[in-house]
Amino acid sequence: MKRRIISIDHDKCNGCGLCIPDCPEGAIQMINGKARLVSDLFCDGLGACLGACPEGAITIREREAEPYDETTVMAHIIPQGKAVIRAHLSHLLEHGEEKLYRIACAMLEKNGLPNPVLATTPSDIRHQGCPGSRSMVLGWNEAGSDSRPASASAENRPSRLETWPVQLHLIPPRAPHFRGRELLLSADCAAYTAGDFHRDHLAGRVLAIACPKLDDGQEIYLEKLIALIDEAEIASLTVLTMEVPCCNGLAQLAKQALDQARRHDVPLTWKVLNIRGEVIRREEYTAIRAKKPVSYQ
Repeated sequence: MKRRIISIDHDKCNGCGLCIPDCPEGAIQMINGKARLVSDLFCDGLGACLGACPEGAITIREREAEPYDETTVMAHIIPQGKAVIRAHLSHLLEHGEEKLYRIACAMLEKNGLPNPVLATTPSDIRHQGCPGSRSMVLGWNEAGSDSRPASASAENRPSRLETWPVQLHLIPPRAPHFRGRELLLSADCAAYTAGDFHRDHLAGRVLAIACPKLDDGQEIYLEKLIALIDEAEIASLTVLTMEVPCCNGLAQLAKQALDQARRHDVPLTWKVLNIRGEVIRREEYTAIRAKKPVSYQ
């Protein structure tokens, strides 16, 4: 099957071994002074090891690989003890991998072992694993108020960002904080042109950002958008792009996702900004039922 999995550039790898502790699944081992991916079966493709590599030698690629097997991984992890089990389960939760988490919990129960995460506070879970892709809900924005203390400086204007991460490659579409929400899919440049981006476009929505011209893996973007529509059951999708022609690709990707998803009645609105941040065009889109819906895991 074709799926996301880590790739290690052995020319960049300096053999420091810092990636090893962040891979409790056991997919990486040090061999002849270099980090090696020893088993496709053990690599979940979530990238806990990415932030640990000081040389940038580890990346995520999509290629043909053996399906990840949570049961086999847990059989490898359990003998390593409570701390490794907790790190692995926390990593699954951070990425919204609820199905894999349930399989792992079943393995613990089968072996008569307690779940170490159940005794861990959400903040403890939040601050473990890979920093860049750690899934978080930023609770201070839930009220959505523009008010701020009189002593606050202009630099500390309240943010309307409710979730992290925001880059479409990094967001876990099955995370509970996307369920039933209104999604804003924004081109990277849009937030820099709209003077009141948070107030006028982001307030009340969860955010995903992408660049249709510079980002690789458009097929992954398509799969994630379909998962957000079908599995997270987002309430609506607003696409915010710039007037430059290359930005149209993001809107076309969203339309394609809606056409190929099972839920065809999700409202899709496309807004186009000029380089002064003004909305110059607005378009409502109705899905066209695809002949062959995309299949995704």
